[in-house]
Amino acid sequence: MFNKILIANRGEIALRIINTCKEMNIKTVAVYSTADSDSLHVKFADEAVCIGPPQSSESYLSIPKIISAAEITNADAIHPGYGFLAENAQFSKICTEHEIKFIGASEHMINKMGDKAVAKETMKKAGVPVIPGSEGIIEDFSEAKKLSNEMGYPVMLKASAGGGGKGMRAVWNKNDLKKCWDGAKKEALAGFGNDDMYIEKLIEEPRHIEIQVVGDQYGNACHLSERDCSIQRRHQKLVEESPSPFMTDELRKKMGDAAIKAVKSIKYEGVGTVEFLVDKNRNFYFMEMNTRIQVEHPVTEEVINYDLICEQIKVAAGIKISGKNYTPVLHAIECRINAEDSENNFMPCPGLITNVYKPGGHGIRIDTHVYTGYIIPPYYDSMIAKLITVAQTREEAISKMKRALSEFILEGVKTTIPFHKKLMNHKDFIDGDYTTKFMEENKL
Repeated sequence: MFNKILIANRGEIALRIINTCKEMNIKTVAVYSTADSDSLHVKFADEAVCIGPPQSSESYLSIPKIISAAEITNADAIHPGYGFLAENAQFSKICTEHEIKFIGASEHMINKMGDKAVAKETMKKAGVPVIPGSEGIIEDFSEAKKLSNEMGYPVMLKASAGGGGKGMRAVWNKNDLKKCWDGAKKEALAGFGNDDMYIEKLIEEPRHIEIQVVGDQYGNACHLSERDCSIQRRHQKLVEESPSPFMTDELRKKMGDAAIKAVKSIKYEGVGTVEFLVDKNRNFYFMEMNTRIQVEHPVTEEVINYDLICEQIKVAAGIKISGKNYTPVLHAIECRINAEDSENNFMPCPGLITNVYKPGGHGIRIDTHVYTGYIIPPYYDSMIAKLITVAQTREEAISKMKRALSEFILEGVKTTIPFHKKLMNHKDFIDGDYTTKFMEENKL
């Protein structure tokens, strides 16, 4: 087992990793930018190293600075959390070259699954259902036009190096194709430095359902059931739950088997997520694989009583997994609490938090790094907390969430708590009758 782990991240996920490391008797090193000097992950780690100014490119994305911090503190492993360098193949490679264990996917695995076009082709060869679309990267607009006409509208343009909804455009008819093509390529180039595009048939009335997976170096793999992430805004997840209200035993078996097939086809080691789109007839299609821990991992942890960060560390240390597949025995819902004005187009609202009161009681979990007097910096993602409720049934989990949201006080900045209150009272959500188009079709 590792003696000391450096956490190459910030905020609630850094704090979450520190908590598990303490329980495993592993020392921790926090890295931080000058904007995060008062963050709780800095205070709770055994050691802390400032790695630069607020800009991510000069701190949390600076591989030389992070490697230097690991070397001067004698850390024998680095946990990247999610975001930043978590799926950076070069970072994984450099950690290996410096004999520091990267607690995540190898360079080969990240390259295999990080490029969406390559990942799709890999899954096709493995026998995993994929969305009909282009065979790899589209060379030019004329090819995009030809493929769109052959598949039939609507279609979806996607950036090959994309993520978080950037470089994606839904095209409903041929008249809109050129405008969407130009816009998607421009956004992809600005966001990722790569404007390669591919095209897929647009799945109508889709659910976004993902399967949590774990694989080890001995060829064992298992799935930990599903999460429904269909409540999204501009392809950014807002709420996740497990089990999915759309799931059946037969569908869970098929999707679980497909996810394991995906993991074994690339000899995946670590914790990951295989994401699918599921249509109204419960046909499912591979969308992408995230080779890291997910923001929404607490949902899975709560319904099967399983510490995913602990499992991630154990697998990285070479410990065998059980190989057992899990089915949810409870129901959990997670609301992402962002420092955003949800009544004003979700405008980010950094600033001073003047008062915090966190709800408690049976079945309530809050993952957060904020406190009264904390200043939310304007440089990073606006998520400041995750509120998770767990109960015997979905109805009870929703009722518990309503109560928790009504008691959750975060003053001084605007948050998305009012949005989540409205969502928990929306008939379609209560009925489990929603798709990824929910936010487009409803004004909350």
